[in-house]
Amino acid sequence: MPWIDKELCTGCQTCIDQCSVGAISMEENIAIINDDECIRCAVCHDVCQENAVRHDGERIPEEVQANIDWAEKLLTHEYYANDKKKQRQLIDRLQRFFTKDKKVAEKTIEQLVILQNGKYAD
Repeated sequence: MPWIDKELCTGCQTCIDQCSVGAISMEENIAIINDDECIRCAVCHDVCQENAVRHDGERIPEEVQANIDWAEKLLTHEYYANDKKKQRQLIDRLQRFFTKDKKVAEKTIEQLVILQNGKYAD
């Protein structure tokens, strides 16, 4: 999912003018991409002269840290705080939670490959 680096965006609005589905708007002179409307065509990447439109892969470290922060917040909740057994059980549940997300992503990728090689092949 593309996103806008606020430090790089100059507010030129070129991406807004070129977005075929109107998924980009301005907030405080910074372009914002509406994830629900974006069709992932990559035009905004191509037209941004400042390289402010970034790829979602760049956010992996931030997303991992957000997940760890969330887990640590849960682990320090009064229900878990002084109980190592409950903390280990929570970590086990969180591992299952993220493993499920990983499996969903892997199976989705498998299905996309099937689509690419079948219905949408040249």
